[in-house]
Formats: sequence, C-alpha cells, structure tokens
Amino acid sequence: MSATVGGTTALGDNAARQLANATKTVPQLETISPRWLTHLLQWVPVEAGIYRVNKVKNPGDIKVVCTAKESENQLPRTFVDYEENPREHFLNAVSTVLDVHTRISDLYSSPHDQIKEQLRLTIETIKENQESELINNPDYGLLAQVTDEQRIFPLTGAPTPDDLDELLTKVWKEPAFFLTHPLAIAAFGREATRRGTPPPTVSLFGSQFITWRGIPLIPSNKVPVADGKSKILLLRVGDKRQGVVGLFQPGLSGEQGPGLSVRFMGINNHAIASYLISQYCSLAVLTSDALAVLDDVEINRYHDYSVLDTYK
Repeated sequence: MSATVGGTTALGDNAARQLANATKTVPQLETISPRWLTHLLQWVPVEAGIYRVNKVKNPGDIKVVCTAKESENQLPRTFVDYEENPREHFLNAVSTVLDVHTRISDLYSSPHDQIKEQLRLTIETIKENQESELINNPDYGLLAQVTDEQRIFPLTGAPTPDDLDELLTKVWKEPAFFLTHPLAIAAFGREATRRGTPPPTVSLFGSQFITWRGIPLIPSNKVPVADGKSKILLLRVGDKRQGVVGLFQPGLSGEQGPGLSVRFMGINNHAIASYLISQYCSLAVLTSDALAVLDDVEINRYHDYSVLDTYK
C-alpha cells in the first residue's frame, strides 16, 4: 500500500512491513506470577519422599527449678517424652505430559526454540499450580494446617491495624511475613490510611512491599477470594525456628531444579515427542504457633475521603 506525503507517493509502512524482519518475543503467559511464597520459604530435602515431624508430647511436664545460693533443695527429676504417632508428610507431584510434533520443532524453531519454549511455559504453569497447592491443598496446604486456636476474625469485617496486631500475638516468635491476596493488601492499606497510619514499604527481591510492624505483606493471587472475602496468613519460617518449611526430593531423574523433573519419553509412530514433567513438593508446619490466619476479611469496603469527618 502506498502513502502520500506532501503530494509525493511512496511505499507505505504497512506494505514495507511485509518484507521486513520483525523482532519476535517469546510467548507471553499472563498467568505467570512472581510466586513470592516459594522464594520466601526454606526448602528442606527429604528422604524417600517422607518427612516425619516429631513433637514433644507434653512440654509442661518437663520440670526444672532455680535454686538459691547454698540451697539444699532436692532437684527435680524429669525426661522429655515424644508423641507416639508423629505426622508424616508425603511428597505430592504436580505433573503433566507435554507433546510436541517433531515437524513443528524441526521447521519452526527460529528464532525461538519450540521445544524449549513449550517446556518453559509448561513448567511455569506447573510452578503456579505448586504455589496454589502449598496454600490450598486440603492435606498439606497452609490453610488446612491452621489450628483452631490460631484462627481469628476481623473486628469490623475489613482488615485493620488492630486485626494484624492480634495476628502478630499468635505468631510472635520471629514472624517472617504476612501472606494474602493483593485485594486484601489494598483493603488493609485503605483501613490503615484512613486511621492516619499509612503502612511503610520495604524492598525485597527488587520489589516494594507494604509492611506492618516491620513485617512485609506478601501478595499471592492463590489465596482464595469468595463472596467479597479473603484471608490473611502470618508465617514463621525455617526449621531452626520451628516454623513452616517446604519439602522437596533431591536427586530426581531428569532433575531441572529442586523437586522438578523433566524426562524425555520418546517419539511415537505419529512423530510426537513426549516429555514427562513433574514437580514434587509438600509443606510442613513444625509447630502450631508458626502459622495463624485472619479469616473472613472483607476486601470491598471503601471510604469517602472527601468528607471532613473521615478520621472521626
């Protein structure tokens, strides 16, 4: 198609593009998220896919005494007993089989390798599912492992600074981070700002996160939202802190990362090359006070800041 500029007819952009090379991006997948949870957890290798959490049976029965100077009081005698049936966590697999026609990979792998991109996009999807399972799995997910005494509810429905302070009393031994849906973070920001205490920010992994009492609020779109309500979790992490730990199996066949296996399964008689992709993982809460949740958090409450009595 030609174009006329200043009375002169010349080759137009649309026609020229037909002969010009274009810079082509790799496929963009909108469902990819930063997956902060998997970055912030401590990951512990397990043997034979099993992780046993041994616990002290009754901490209150361990007797000690502080003796005064030159005291002749008899010292207590004690021992530490363990639970008879400790919980065992078994690794679960998030898996799929990727099929790629060899003709496609042979003819259309320039400038981007078709097999490499197919594997990358599939692995990204598996890792997104992994983070969802770490939060929502009915057996080992964070929400399934919160005990009743570690579950609280907001005072007014919307998440306020008072509610997060109450949550901190449940996980007061070195809390690491809050975890919640971005909509709940926005709701908390509105409530805190309305009270005249806008939350400060902190830089992690090159990104900014709002904080409360110095504890960052980490966003994850895997935290469920239903009927205008969500949840805010608070975690202590690491085995040395008796916190929450992620579990993975090292030394897998075709290992591409912690707990991630990619294995070529062969080419069938239809020239389809197949790859088995598996992500093995689980999660353990070592002590019940390492995890708490603020439940039924309203995320759709807004305020009119134009009125003078906003802060009354």
